[in-house]
Amino acid sequence: MGEVIQFVSRSERERLRLIKEARAIYDSIFPPADPASAQQGSATITRAVSGNDGGNLA
Repeated sequence: MGEVIQFVSRSERERLRLIKEARAIYDSIFPPADPASAQQGSATITRAVSGNDGGNLA
């Protein structure tokens, strides 16, 4: 008693499986050196991309 069972749709399970598979493929191509530098690298990339307006493609 006291257990909570949550329904997860088939499409949601498939989406999570695909994300996990894509992350594994990415990590096999670009292995993180260590967790500290991996977090720093992703933060740098995020700032660089968010700061670029893409040359006003609209």
